Amino acid sequence: MSKTEKMPTTKPEVAIVMGSDSDWFLLEETANALGRFGIACEVRVISAHRTPDVAATYARKAGGQGIKVIIAAAGGAAHLAGVLAAHTTLPVIGVPVTSGFMDGLDSLLSTVQMPAGVPVATVAVGKAGAVNAAILSVQILALSRPDLARQLVVHKKTLMDKVKAGNDRIQLELDKKRGKE
Repeated sequence: MSKTEKMPTTKPEVAIVMGSDSDWFLLEETANALGRFGIACEVRVISAHRTPDVAATYARKAGGQGIKVIIAAAGGAAHLAGVLAAHTTLPVIGVPVTSGFMDGLDSLLSTVQMPAGVPVATVAVGKAGAVNAAILSVQILALSRPDLARQLVVHKKTLMDKVKAGNDRIQLELDKKRGKE
């Protein structure tokens, strides 16, 4: 565990569900981001189309197992998040996975186009979406956890500091070039 990661809670509060084990390369980013906030997660491979009964059963039982948020990632038809959302009252966050056909646009549209009454919060395609799914989970959990709310404030400050440092570097570079003119 790196110095920036917190000691995870012992009981998983977030489930990371992917339609194929080939999606782990992306969802590992989600697990790592959750770990930095000290949030334990469980990881499952469940297919909306190849194991629909398993998906429905998992979604129905997740809340009783202590899960508070489900992150679901899939490519192509990307129905996993919707299938899980149909069988639970827990918040479901969909992560569209880049596929070969439309570079992830097909996955994005499949994940985001849910009927009224069955919401799936959908994040960006790819790594940004994988990380944002974790951050959104932290924000949801922080509604009842002041420790996480404080960590989110620090996280936002770190993002601002990074932008400021980048701006300072660019301004210094531009000042040097201007001095040469």
